[in-house]
Amino acid sequence: MEKKYLIINLGSVSKRYAIYNGKEEQLSEHFEKDEMDLVDFENTCEKFIEQTKEESIAGIGLRVVASGSYFREDKIIDDEYLKKLKKVKDRAPLHLSPVIDEIEKLKKLLPSIPMIGVSDSAFHSNLPRHSSIYNIPQDDAKSGDIYKFGYHGIAIQSALRKIQEEEGSIPARIIVAHLGGGASVTAVKDGKSFDTSMGATPLEGLPMSTRVGNIDAGALIELAKEKNMNLDQLNEYLNTKCGLLGISGKTGHIKELFDLKDSGDENAKLALEVFVYNIKKYIGAYTAVLGGLDLLIFSGTISERSSSMREMILDGLQINDIKVIKVNELEEIALKTLNILE
Repeated sequence: MEKKYLIINLGSVSKRYAIYNGKEEQLSEHFEKDEMDLVDFENTCEKFIEQTKEESIAGIGLRVVASGSYFREDKIIDDEYLKKLKKVKDRAPLHLSPVIDEIEKLKKLLPSIPMIGVSDSAFHSNLPRHSSIYNIPQDDAKSGDIYKFGYHGIAIQSALRKIQEEEGSIPARIIVAHLGGGASVTAVKDGKSFDTSMGATPLEGLPMSTRVGNIDAGALIELAKEKNMNLDQLNEYLNTKCGLLGISGKTGHIKELFDLKDSGDENAKLALEVFVYNIKKYIGAYTAVLGGLDLLIFSGTISERSSSMREMILDGLQINDIKVIKVNELEEIALKTLNILE
C-alpha cells in the first residue's frame, strides 16, 4: 500500500494543500487570501488537517522560498533548518513569515511526521557564474552569501515536465514567463536555468503586485533618506507598498487594474503598461542571450486567466511557438518529497 503525504504550497497570496497517495493526488484544497477572512486564511493548515484527520500521513512536503546557498537544496526540516530560516526571514518576508508559522504549527499538530523543505531555488542552483553574481567585491558576496538564487523553480520544473510528457523532448531555448502575485521571467537552455529575473531575494526583476522589482540602488538610498525609513521599514515598503499597487495607487491585482483602466483610470493603465513593458524587455534580452527562442511558456495565475495580458505581452513580438501551461507545483513538491523520504 502506498504511503500518504501532506503536500503544501504557500504563495504570497494563496495556499494550496493536498494529500498524495504515493505519486497520485488523492485530495486537494486551494485558499485565496482575498476571498477569505484573514483569521480563517491564517488557520487553513488546521482546517485542512482536521478534514483529513483519518489519514495516516507518512511525511510532509512544503515549498520553501528562502534566500541563501543553504536553501538551494531540498532538505529535511529540523531545528537547524528552522533556525536558518528565521535568520533570513527578512530577505523574503512575504513568503517566509507564513512558512515559518506553518512549520511551527505542523510541528505541534503532527509532531512525529518528517517534514521536507522543497527548495524553490533548486532549479537555479547551477546558473552560469556570469548570470549569478552581482557587481560587488566577490569577498563581500561570499561572506554575505549574496548571489542570484532565483525563485519559481518548482513551477518552471513542472512546466518543463509537461512539455517533456506532451512533446517527448524539451526545446533547447525556452523562456518561461511565470506571472502571478509574484512574477518572473526565466531563460532555460538545454533544460537548465540560464538566467532569471528574480535575484538574491524575490524583490528583484519585474514589478509585481506589491513588490518593487528593479530599482536603482542609489534611488533606494535617497528614498530612505526622504521618508526617514530605517532598513526594516524600507524592506516592508519595497515588499508591500510598491510594484503595481504603488504605480496605480489603488490595487496590485491585474483584473482590478483592467477594470479600472476600462473605466478611464490613467494610473491603472500606466501600471499595466509598465508591467507588460518589463516582461517584453526580459523576453527580448533572454532571446538574445539564448541565441534565439524555440518556445515561450506562460505559467502562473495571471498567465492562465488573463488572455488580455497575454495579448498585450505578445503584441509586436514575433514568436512562433507559445504555450500556456497550468503548472502543478503540488505534484512537483510531492515528487521531490518522495525522492527524499522513500
